[in-house]
Amino acid sequence: MPEAQRARGGGATRAIDLPAGRLTVTVDGGSRDLDALCDFATRNNPRRAFLFVSRVLGRHLPADPAAMRASYHDLAAGIPADLPGPVLLVGMAETAVALSTGVFAAWLEATGRNDAVFLHTTRYALGRRRLVEFREDHSHAADHILYAPAGEAAAERLKAARSLVLIDDEMTSGRTFANLAAALTPACPHLERRVGVVLTDWRGSRPAVGAAMETVSLLSGTYTFTADPDFAVSDPPDVTGTGALKPFLKRNDGRLAITAAPLLQPGWVERARALGIGPGDRVLVLGTGEFVYLPFLLAEAIAEALGADVRCQATTRSPVLPGHAIGHVRTFADNYADGIPNFLYNVPPGAYDHVILCTETPAPPAALAEQVGAMVFAMAEEP
Repeated sequence: MPEAQRARGGGATRAIDLPAGRLTVTVDGGSRDLDALCDFATRNNPRRAFLFVSRVLGRHLPADPAAMRASYHDLAAGIPADLPGPVLLVGMAETAVALSTGVFAAWLEATGRNDAVFLHTTRYALGRRRLVEFREDHSHAADHILYAPAGEAAAERLKAARSLVLIDDEMTSGRTFANLAAALTPACPHLERRVGVVLTDWRGSRPAVGAAMETVSLLSGTYTFTADPDFAVSDPPDVTGTGALKPFLKRNDGRLAITAAPLLQPGWVERARALGIGPGDRVLVLGTGEFVYLPFLLAEAIAEALGADVRCQATTRSPVLPGHAIGHVRTFADNYADGIPNFLYNVPPGAYDHVILCTETPAPPAALAEQVGAMVFAMAEEP
């Protein structure tokens, strides 16, 4: 690979020929190499046929928890220090739930501030007051919900918020952030500053969409996509869900707003130790759907406490076709009572010595647990 293509800035360009067409990306700058952050794939989605596949997100590709943590700290360090408070931080489900929670945790740690509140969007009906609803137009499941905070302190901070920090894995047009910021304005009438935080910002010189927004990213650049006229998505799966109430979702790690970062109880590490995990063992810790941050904390703790070679990943409702970044696909019924297909990518047979499948639902995705030989950690309640 030419050195220019590995450079962190200075116009490094890559052309990727996907079944759906040619994706061309040009890196303008950043603190990471393109190859360290991204791979590419074809979406089984007629709204957008290409996918930037993150290497540090822990979703479509297994990720080193240390690399995930480093990305949280680096993004948090880029958030302006002079944001007027209270500060509302919002993460995008399902892809960026762990990322946004991790950035929130890192930002609290770095700043020592006590005037923040964190929410992440969800696609689940909880039978609680909805704060806003908005659309992510290009997504496989476009509708997002933000719920009103359950706690008094969180509710007060949200209503009085003067700064809004929106966190996702990428920006390609800024439209999703603009839609969300606009939807939040009635609930947060005092907003003065808006910041978008992403791993990769591909807007380049495209005109800004919506209200003015400062941007923090690890890599920035531009992209073009030339569709192959002979390519057509065939029979994309319906992954929108039923919209039925989910009273079994008991945890609040951000769906109902939090003012402190979630913590892992030590009992879960002891559960992992009891599996016989030892130094150098290949371990995969899997989250499910929107339940990702605690599994990430568990993966991080196992690596530190037991000396294992740990990777973190999560199941997803995002349909992606095999090829390029996607070397292996598992399909199974979701564990959130929606009756939709879910997917796990790039976990071929024999890749790990131990697989731990972490859930927040009463029942796990049993077919997946059997396929990968996983030990299930039901984390809806503490050990």
